[in-house]
Amino acid sequence: MGNEVYCYHISESQAGERLDVFLTKQMPDTSRSAVQRLISSGDVAVNKKVAKANYKVQELDDIQVNIPEIKTLELTAEEIPLTILYEDKDIIIINKSRGMVVHPAAGNYNGTLVNALLEHCEDLSGINGVARPGIVHRLDKDTSGVMVVAKSDRAHVSLAKQIKDRTASRRYLAIVYGNIKEDHGVIKAPIGRHSSDRKKMAVTFTNSKEATTKFRVMERFGDYTLVECKLLTGRTHQIRVHMTYIGHSVVGDPKYGPGRMPFSIIGQALHSAELRISHPVTEEIMRFTAPLPEDMEMILKVLRQKNT
Repeated sequence: MGNEVYCYHISESQAGERLDVFLTKQMPDTSRSAVQRLISSGDVAVNKKVAKANYKVQELDDIQVNIPEIKTLELTAEEIPLTILYEDKDIIIINKSRGMVVHPAAGNYNGTLVNALLEHCEDLSGINGVARPGIVHRLDKDTSGVMVVAKSDRAHVSLAKQIKDRTASRRYLAIVYGNIKEDHGVIKAPIGRHSSDRKKMAVTFTNSKEATTKFRVMERFGDYTLVECKLLTGRTHQIRVHMTYIGHSVVGDPKYGPGRMPFSIIGQALHSAELRISHPVTEEIMRFTAPLPEDMEMILKVLRQKNT
């Protein structure tokens, strides 16, 4: 397979936009940073000449974008410590640390959970392809806690069905900004790609999917609240987007939060505390829990001291 080439002809209404902004809108599956890399590497030409990202496109400009052929991804096994909560020949339950990427992707080809699993396990399910062996569901890089990995295709099919049918349950704990007045509630709002920032998700009724999150207040601290969240659907960044939607962003969230960082934490204060599944072979109901990470415990300690 060779390189892909995309061509665009600028109309009067499109004139005046930055080149990188224009191309990001035209190529919705490509982030702005990826577009900028294409421009800086000389893979974007305006009227057959290399241009800069901040070039203002003009009416009648002809733009050509060359997408280099994707190189075959070769995964390597790496000796990376894992916190294993349970393991048998079909599944492995991990307490993922905050900061660990689940599977390789652009910019993160090493140091991922998959790299660590390849070193630890002889077999992983191949249903999700070479880049995501064994991965049934994932946690964001800066979300910690329990997740299940399939070691066989049979296990993968069963676990994926449980998640889709909502017979598997996931319980999260999050520290959010503000005082949530309701003791509990349900956020039912569709989630799709953000209209202007393709790296973000948002509550939107355009090209979106149904999303439902249940929440329950665990503790109140005036300016902050500890909440328990349960997912009834599994959309990208679902809890983070939904909590922001109701005005209570997750503390430390670099993408959806207010930007200020009142506590010492890298990433969002969001933790996958519990996972309940039916074992894919024995059908035994299994419950796995992971304690809050030290940084979230420290935040709660500070908030409780202030409360008293």
